[in-house]
Amino acid sequence: MENIYFLMILALALLATIDLIVGVSNDAVNFLNSAIGSKAISPKNIMIIASIGVLVGAITSSGMMEVARKGIFVPSQFYFNEIMYIFMAVMITDILLLDIFNTLGMPTSTTVSIVFELLGAAVAMSILKISADETKSMADIWEYINHEKALLIIFGILLSVVIAFSIGALVQFFSRIVYSFNLQEKKSYINALFGGLAITAITYFIFIKGMKGTPYYTNTKHLIEGQTLNILLMGIVVWTLISQLLISVFKVNILKVIIGVGTFSLAMAFSGNDLVNFVGVPIAAWNSFEAWSASGVPAHEFSMEILAAKVPSNPLLLILAGGVMVITLWFSKKAKTVIETGVNLSRQGDGHEKFQATQASRGLVRFGMLINAGLNLLIPEKTKKYIDTRFERPSFALSKDKSYEVPAFDMVRASINLVVAGILISVGTSLKLPLSTTYVTFMVAMGTSLADRAWGRESAVYRIAGVLSVIGGWFLTAIVAFTFSAIVAFLINLGGPSMIAILLLTVLFLITRNYIKHSQKEKEKEAKKAIKKETVDTINGVINESSDHIIQVLGRVRKLYSNVVINLADQNLDKLKKNDKHVNKLNQEIDELRNDVFYFIKSLEKSSVEASKFYISVLGYLEDISQSISYISKISYKHVNNNHKPLNKEQIVDLKSIMSGLETVLNDISQVLESQSFEKVFAIIEKKQTLLDNVSESLGKQIDRIRTVETSAKNTTLHFGIIMESKDLIMALINLSELINSIQSSVVKK
Repeated sequence: MENIYFLMILALALLATIDLIVGVSNDAVNFLNSAIGSKAISPKNIMIIASIGVLVGAITSSGMMEVARKGIFVPSQFYFNEIMYIFMAVMITDILLLDIFNTLGMPTSTTVSIVFELLGAAVAMSILKISADETKSMADIWEYINHEKALLIIFGILLSVVIAFSIGALVQFFSRIVYSFNLQEKKSYINALFGGLAITAITYFIFIKGMKGTPYYTNTKHLIEGQTLNILLMGIVVWTLISQLLISVFKVNILKVIIGVGTFSLAMAFSGNDLVNFVGVPIAAWNSFEAWSASGVPAHEFSMEILAAKVPSNPLLLILAGGVMVITLWFSKKAKTVIETGVNLSRQGDGHEKFQATQASRGLVRFGMLINAGLNLLIPEKTKKYIDTRFERPSFALSKDKSYEVPAFDMVRASINLVVAGILISVGTSLKLPLSTTYVTFMVAMGTSLADRAWGRESAVYRIAGVLSVIGGWFLTAIVAFTFSAIVAFLINLGGPSMIAILLLTVLFLITRNYIKHSQKEKEKEAKKAIKKETVDTINGVINESSDHIIQVLGRVRKLYSNVVINLADQNLDKLKKNDKHVNKLNQEIDELRNDVFYFIKSLEKSSVEASKFYISVLGYLEDISQSISYISKISYKHVNNNHKPLNKEQIVDLKSIMSGLETVLNDISQVLESQSFEKVFAIIEKKQTLLDNVSESLGKQIDRIRTVETSAKNTTLHFGIIMESKDLIMALINLSELINSIQSSVVKK
């Protein structure tokens, strides 16, 4: 029997490693967003700084391990076998939940997930114990759950959201009033003082407050306690002088120093606070196994009250865990996907918005506008004008080859993000409250972006929709974590080791599948031949760069149209549904190009008016093509989904004939663009009448069938719909060919 529990310990060790990987992939956004978004430091140096911070934080995290052992449930109420089942359920749930969020690119809270997983599994096990004891009732469940501590943790997490957003917005507003956006014009003493205040705050709260509760605090306790004011004043003076020296003598940008120190400290705070989320449960399981194996008492009789006592963590295990986190930081592609979401929602400029507007976001924007109008009535005109001047962003020219290097926000905001988030997280850590680093850093970033007027009339409704989506995901995390962990705990209790083996295999299968899917999606992004705005500045550049993109769209349209006709003939509902999803994806990509047309034209040379017109026309025809294939796909899927009569053989023959002619035209246009043999466009245009005659003939045949043999009104509607939309599709293709011919002729003449 002991061998089974030892195998469970090995399984937990493996799960802990996987959990570290999926957890860091999600939480890397917390301490990398500001440095990456501001582009103040090179990516390689950012990773080096963050890696060192993670390793140092891992060593100082032992004070937080108590949460996993006794923070949520009462250990003395459970036996060893029950505790092991709870821990297995928690780790299995945590890995699956975090991996799903990583795959979606949504930052969620590893703290919330672990807290609610522990709560769910413990509640499930408590209910099972109560139901097996006739002397107990459901009212006795509070004997098993440390509800006061659990409520305190949950309340602290939720409160951190409001505090982080409010403090971030407030500090950023006053910092911008002092700094404005003209960073180069600031006096050196202002930069030095800002550096002194920022670095003092970081060093005090991270290195002093953050050490509280760790074994290393005892040796320095007498030097720190009761000296808070003196340490802060001394720190401000010393760091201000050092900052002034770096600025004046070594010509160092002190904001870069703050961002570097802040990234290190936030990585350290993350590791110190969140390491418990990944390895706290397995370490608690190992401590339990050691105590039980030395006792000689059966597993179902050995009380786990030992977990209530303070058990020192193994520094070697913490360092190993930190090493896994660092490796993940360097190589995780999913971490990059999650980081993109945070940077996108807080960036200063306009651009492509990842989230769509919702009724809630529209309502909040209107409410915010009303509040703003009310405040404008109260603030004196002179004060408003002064504030507006501090928020004026300077315009500057940027060469085409550097346009993609524009930072998402400036170094002042990046510094405030890091300083405020670091302070809030380290205060929570020193109080042994597992605050959500994701909640804190994300809400600080959202608060600073709001205060910095990054959410303008052009973007506010989309940004707020994104924030609401992320926050909604947090609540979903709590609900799913509690429910699924409770279910897994129940299944493990029911099936024992056999059920654990099945669940572990399921975890490995799902993790592998999600990894493959995410890798394929990333490859698709890299392979997508979108127009490279930073390298296009002439009409020839637009033609050459857009040709590949047009070829890709036409190839997909050819495949989508063929799939509709073939699957409609076979009445294959599943494939029609899948095809409709691919059509929607094509529409979204063309919509993205259309939404970015403003930025594309801005990136062109002033003389390239002709190039702009060509690009807009190309997008218009591509949009017509996508709308036609979308309509054809939707009505075909709807027809089969509603169980209407299938098209007859003559109707299918007509559609296949049109499909064949359409495929020929699509292939011909693609070959012209691939070979740049634009003189062959004339041959494609000449096929126009043949194609249209084919469509007209199909219409005539269907009219004759209605008068003679056709009995289904639905079939007629579907058939006419596909034929007429095919005609529009053909016309859009011919117009596109004529456009390519005319623009190329114009270029040749010039």
